[in-house]
Amino acid sequence: MRKAKIVYKDEEAGVLTQHDNGSFIFRYHDSWMADSNKPGISLTLPKREQEFHSKFLFPFFYNMLPEGSNKQMVCKYNRIDPDDYFGLLMTTAKYDSIGAVRVIKIEEL
Repeated sequence: MRKAKIVYKDEEAGVLTQHDNGSFIFRYHDSWMADSNKPGISLTLPKREQEFHSKFLFPFFYNMLPEGSNKQMVCKYNRIDPDDYFGLLMTTAKYDSIGAVRVIKIEEL
């Protein structure tokens, strides 16, 4: 299992989890849900109490990934399998991404 913090405009909004079977769950933090001024991170992941489940990486996050020669370069330089979309997402979207959302790996203790 791997987890990443989802940060919206420098505030932690929720957690994205990849299970060992490859499925994904996204859940907003309770504090994010309690603040009516905080928006959903995307139209496809609106604010709601229930977790979002998917057999594949959610399209919102998939569309944050590099493509073509940029993807090849990032994968080679960081030794990431090109089919490891979650690993690629955590590598490329932790510091700089298009839009207000960043993805930061949560280190397991």
